[in-house]
Amino acid sequence: MKRDLDYLRLLAKSFPTANQAAAEIINLKAICALPKGTEYFFSDLHGESEAFIFLMRSASGVIRSKIEEIFSHFLSEDEQLRLANLIYYPRETFLDKGNTFLEDKEWQKITIHRLVALCLKIASKYTRSKVRKKLPKDFAYAIDELLHDEEEDTKLYHREILQGILDVERGREFIIALCELIQNLSIDSLHIIGDIFDRGPHPDSIMEELMCFHDVDIQWGNHDVDWMGAFAGNPACIANVLRIATSYNSFDVLEDGYGINLRPLSMFAQEVYGNDPCSSFYPHLWDKNIADSVEPELAAKMCKTISVIMWKEEGQLIQRHPEYGLTHRMLLHKINPEKGEIELEGKIYPLKDCHFPTINWADPYVLSEKEQELMDTLVYSFTHSKMLKKHIDFFFTHGSMYKIVNHNILYHGCIPMTEEGEFLSISTRDGEVSGKRLMDYCEQKCIEAYFMNREMDPNGKLYATDFFWYLWCGPKSPLFGKDKMCTFEHCLIEDPETHKESYNAYYKWIEKESYVDKIIEEFRENPELSHIINGHVPVKSKKGESPIKASGKLFIIDGGISKAYHSKTGIAGYTLIYDSKHLSLAEHKDFHKGEENTPDIRVVERMKGRIRIGETDKGVELRQQMEDLWELLEAYGNGELKEQYSGK
Repeated sequence: MKRDLDYLRLLAKSFPTANQAAAEIINLKAICALPKGTEYFFSDLHGESEAFIFLMRSASGVIRSKIEEIFSHFLSEDEQLRLANLIYYPRETFLDKGNTFLEDKEWQKITIHRLVALCLKIASKYTRSKVRKKLPKDFAYAIDELLHDEEEDTKLYHREILQGILDVERGREFIIALCELIQNLSIDSLHIIGDIFDRGPHPDSIMEELMCFHDVDIQWGNHDVDWMGAFAGNPACIANVLRIATSYNSFDVLEDGYGINLRPLSMFAQEVYGNDPCSSFYPHLWDKNIADSVEPELAAKMCKTISVIMWKEEGQLIQRHPEYGLTHRMLLHKINPEKGEIELEGKIYPLKDCHFPTINWADPYVLSEKEQELMDTLVYSFTHSKMLKKHIDFFFTHGSMYKIVNHNILYHGCIPMTEEGEFLSISTRDGEVSGKRLMDYCEQKCIEAYFMNREMDPNGKLYATDFFWYLWCGPKSPLFGKDKMCTFEHCLIEDPETHKESYNAYYKWIEKESYVDKIIEEFRENPELSHIINGHVPVKSKKGESPIKASGKLFIIDGGISKAYHSKTGIAGYTLIYDSKHLSLAEHKDFHKGEENTPDIRVVERMKGRIRIGETDKGVELRQQMEDLWELLEAYGNGELKEQYSGK
């Protein structure tokens, strides 16, 4: 009782009278009756910042559908699209000097009326209190008044507010504020199911956008933990991050985004491979660099340089961890440099490239003196990047290996399973772990790698930091889910048979509802209520593959937003949208800014009844708050606590 009273005294500071406590109970009870907010699920963004920012600001097409619903009877398709693009890019629109009509006050007046109407529609399922909290500070009063229902007696009042905005020449700023409010209200919460980094040009811009969003969580992907490991100082992760970046021509994000000094790498690459075309390492050129343009020929040399270093670093790491069971993936010592071939699994394959002047064939996994100097420089650059630290900090404050929200289980890759359909165990220095325990263990190692004091436990710190690399590409890693990472084979062996990476049995079993139920129960959730939502594996729609598995209990929403996958998938990714009435899938189109990019949305599950906030995780939280307030009321009523009146 003493402990309870101490808590109630603390609560009484916020609700010093019985009337205030009672009023809050009434408020919370009413909120529980409102429809649940709309949740958006994205996966595998892979640095495609322009496409993702469009999807966020457009609410994956929902804003466009609301515009059509309200204005289709008097606005043409082109006019609707222009209004939509204004909402998505208000600041950019006003910065475009070609849009001279934007300064016309009549246009501004009409546009404000339309934006207010749209804002009213989108805000209709929120409390006025919640909407007020989202209002931009500078125009909160004016917007709040315009969003009240316009009665006959208030029409003049509303007209004067609007005219006042135009008279003081703040129409532009007011329109921008309304557009950003519409964006803000359209998505209640945002779930990113992993892989923000790699391949695309600007994962840093995606991170900045996410950090400005009001309610977001991230489930780490294998590409994300690779960058997390790089910032933690894991040399194998750093080399792999640079290999991917040089292979995909992503120099802007490294130097301009994160301040990584690539000059030592480019100079060393020129020195070692000056006359070598390095054609097997030629970069993909889907995106152009703006701040830091690198010639493809130099990028190829840089990619080959860091790839060789990566294979050496990975070999050293595998030797430190026999429990990984990956000694068969140490391939450098299997090369016959005189014959230019390699033996893999008992077969001999010719190599496309066998010019490796930095490899000591007597000890192929040791770095040369100059390679070590280069890596020391690169490790320092990664571990001292302030912007990268800011973003990796956000991964830890807003991220995890998995998340359970409103009975839905979110994770990036898989829960590794055996061919027999059991949970696959992984050997660690702390024992065998599988299923949910494996996910918890992986998260704990990431936390230790990031936060553990090296001086207090250097071996523990090294073990945890090395584990980042295993999560990136280990065969039993829940973030990777394949038997091997065939980077070496892709780069150096022509035979496509050597490029095959076999998926974990998980991807076979999730076709069966009973096995998905088994995974749901492993996370102590109810198969009748829950879904599993993951990404990682691009869904090849053009080959008839579906993102919906196990009779609608599991969704794989990696549809390939990355340009690297468009030719394979036939689409540009998915958004899963969960509102109070249904689950919907938005199928993305190839993104072209300013054009009609609205995804095709289809309902995949209708709720039996409209879901209210009281039925969600938020509802559980609100009911607990109401119970606490009832206890406070009781304490006021029986005299255990005294009400504190202000005297007014």
